[in-house]
Amino acid sequence: MKPSPRCIAFIKGYEKCRLTSYMPTAKDRPTIGWGSTGPDIKMGMTWTQAQADARFDRDLAMFAAGVEHLLAGAPTTQAQFDAMVSFAYNVGLDDDADAIAEGFGDSTLLKKHKAGDFAGAAEQFKFWNKQKGTVLAGLTRRRGEEAAMYRSAS
Repeated sequence: MKPSPRCIAFIKGYEKCRLTSYMPTAKDRPTIGWGSTGPDIKMGMTWTQAQADARFDRDLAMFAAGVEHLLAGAPTTQAQFDAMVSFAYNVGLDDDADAIAEGFGDSTLLKKHKAGDFAGAAEQFKFWNKQKGTVLAGLTRRRGEEAAMYRSAS
């Protein structure tokens, strides 16, 4: 599956494009573009819009492929896929061998989805509204909208 235009607009609506690196919160890591992070992102960096857009395209493709891999063929609608890609884009894929839920891969959301418990999976979004233990209003709002997207028909 591929992220729909709705998914792309949703992620961009929450991430907002910033062409100079910044720290979203005091407890976070340097971020630039459409929410791009990683060891190559440092404070003081500046990108062009073209660089930010290219990195977004690359990151989105990586997260979409990661979500698809983790779903392992489980029946999934486009809306569910889009919601889970947005979620993973924000919290990470967590595609590792441990059983610690540090992102999408070990989440109860994924486990419930793969088991066909779509209502239960939709309820799991709301538990991911904290950053370093602190509830953030923006994350609470985003998770509510992701859950609504997940539940929607398209």
